[in-house]
Amino acid sequence: MRHLDPDRHPLSALDPAPRLVATDLDGTLLRSDGTVSARTARVLAALEDRGVPVVFVTGRPTRWMEVVRRHVGGHGLAICSNGAVVLRLADDAVELVRPLTEEAGTAVVGALRAAMPEVRFAIESVEGFGKEPDYPATHPTPPGSPVEPIDRLLRRRPVKLMVRHPTLGPDAFLAVVDELAAGRAVATRSGTTAMVELSAAGVTKASTLELLCDRFGVAAHEVVSFGDMPNDLPMLAWAGRSFAVGDAHPALDAVVTDRARSNDEDGVAVALEALFGL
Repeated sequence: MRHLDPDRHPLSALDPAPRLVATDLDGTLLRSDGTVSARTARVLAALEDRGVPVVFVTGRPTRWMEVVRRHVGGHGLAICSNGAVVLRLADDAVELVRPLTEEAGTAVVGALRAAMPEVRFAIESVEGFGKEPDYPATHPTPPGSPVEPIDRLLRRRPVKLMVRHPTLGPDAFLAVVDELAAGRAVATRSGTTAMVELSAAGVTKASTLELLCDRFGVAAHEVVSFGDMPNDLPMLAWAGRSFAVGDAHPALDAVVTDRARSNDEDGVAVALEALFGL
């Protein structure tokens, strides 16, 4: 694994510049206060001028994309909800939805609740958020969001199912959910609490990014990706060049080719400056 020297540009002369950039948002591109720094904005604009697409690939739902809307460039695409939705940012048009089926969701919920009766569920759909009455949401529930039993929520074509445990550690809980959901849904996590996100079988950041790269005529080895948490693992493993930023989750070390500075040190921008000779 290489550690990028932030004060020089040793890679630009040695390696072909990538043809597409794919980056996670929270903990990766965005600073800890949720903003895009001036340096990062300049780099994103420079890549747009060169015709290099930058795709934001995030666990965020479509309704949380305003922070990067003006930085996405002419192609205007973002992958949201861990690969379940492709959003055209210019007009908020949803180009692709890869939902969790009611049948698969019901089976997963049944297995998890049988093993851990204390878990609680919520969903994210293209229309918005919904939760069980006693689901401990960490963000304010949007006005008008359905609050009802999970069996009714699963009829709303969720793109992401969220499940929380009150006491288990985040990695331990993910391991349990992953085992119980195997074959029916993809389990991952992106936060620091015991909240696991479940997508339809086969739906990951990587699988949807591959679909977009086919559209752009870009191969995996021509992609550089950035991330910091377990939900980034498939994307980082798929891309030809991959960076774990700052103090990323240790699981990323097994798949990335490089390390970069933290999000608060503009790690993505520093790496891109080197890779593209900016």
